[in-house]
This record gives sequence, C-alpha cells and structure tokens, in this order.
Amino acid sequence: MELFDLREEYTKAGLDLPDLARSPFDQFRKWFDNACEAKLIEPNAMTIATCGSDGRPSARTVLLKAYDERGFVFFTNYTGRKARQIEENPHVSLLFQWLGLERQVEISGRVEKISTAESLKYFISRPFGSRLGAWVSHQSSVISARSVLLKKLDEMKRKFADGNVPLPDFWGGFRVVPTRIEFWQGRPNRLHDRFEYSRESEDSQVWAIRRLAP
Repeated sequence: MELFDLREEYTKAGLDLPDLARSPFDQFRKWFDNACEAKLIEPNAMTIATCGSDGRPSARTVLLKAYDERGFVFFTNYTGRKARQIEENPHVSLLFQWLGLERQVEISGRVEKISTAESLKYFISRPFGSRLGAWVSHQSSVISARSVLLKKLDEMKRKFADGNVPLPDFWGGFRVVPTRIEFWQGRPNRLHDRFEYSRESEDSQVWAIRRLAP
C-alpha cells in the first residue's frame, strides 16, 4: 500500500468555544476521563520532548501519574538523558495522543522537581518489581547485554528480600507547570478544531482562550 493511500476521515466529534471549560485543567480532566471511559490503551501515556543545551531535541513516551492545577507529574531516573536535558533547559512539551477519540492535547511548560515526600508516596505504591527496577537501571548508560540487568535484579531481590525497598536518591518526580495547553479535535476535510489556553504571564492564574486555524 502506498503511504499516500493511508487516510482517515475524522468524524467522531467537534469542539466549539461553548464546549470548553474555563480552566484548561478542568477541560483536560474531562477529556482524560473520556479516554479512560473509552478504554483506550494507556490513556495516561504522553510523549515528552526535551532539548538540552546542544539544541538537539529528544522525545520519548512516559506515563502521567498525577495532575492538578499545579501541573502534570511523571517519574524518572534523575541521572538519565531526559533529566540531564531538563537540567540544562527546563522548557518541555508534552503530547497526549488519543487516536481512538480523534483527539490530541499538547502542553508546553517549565519543569520543576517535586518534593521527596511526594516522590516517596508514589514510590511505595509501585509493585515490588518496579521498585527494584528503579535501583537496577542506570538509565541511558551503555550496557553490554540484558543479562547485566537481570544479574543486578537478582542482587536487588536478595538485598531487599524483606520487601522494604527504599526510595533511591537518584529517582523521583518532575512536574510540568504549563504556560500553554492546546486541545485538538479531528474534523472532516482536515479542518480540525484547535483551541489554545495560554497564561497572560508565566505566573498568572488567568488563561486566555483562542481558536487556532488547523
């Protein structure tokens, strides 16, 4: 099949200004709940794009684990490439792609570390294997084979055999504090509905709403 022939017509829904919540967080909650109710695979999966001081962008998928009016939280190793780029340049972009609903949400903002107490609260909720995994992997480092990881995992199983796995000091959460959030709804003829929420200033709690051309 030719790539030119891969084409979908988006007809599931529309989006207009009266449909929108005044707060982008309320609007996100509505759409996120819709994605969960539709039983989409990993509705909390989001692409995060980062760019370090060298100007070279990088993108990968992480999982949203909390959100509120302060921002959107994910967890990671603080020594990996993602975290190093964030340290060099705290401005990032998130993308939720809910193809089953013909929707996307793009979030631009600045990253900050969450507190150790917040990271610990999430860490102890993780399955035993996931807590061990945080200790096993030196994220983004070069390894010779998967067996290196499995050997280290066995070591950690013996070390923490009592089930009490402490929070690593090199692992925890980041919060993306948004300055711009765009809601995208697919429409026929590629005339999609796009609405942008943007803060009047970086610290403002007031959001302007604008319709954008597709």
